[in-house]
Amino acid sequence: MPKIKNRIRRLRFDHNEMTQQELAERAGCTRQTIIAIEQGKYVPSLELAFRIAEAFNLPLAEVFQYGEE
Repeated sequence: MPKIKNRIRRLRFDHNEMTQQELAERAGCTRQTIIAIEQGKYVPSLELAFRIAEAFNLPLAEVFQYGEE
């Protein structure tokens, strides 16, 4: 079954070791939401996915990937 994967943890590290809280504030969600997304336990809404990508100043496809496991 296809799965949505993300590179959020790696991107946070690459962006001056941004904390989960900093990313949550930039994306307009909670730290718990960022944790769940990073762990693959929660798939963000399309709007939140775009806001997360925007927080890294990257296109959506560089943060989230859709494909087979």
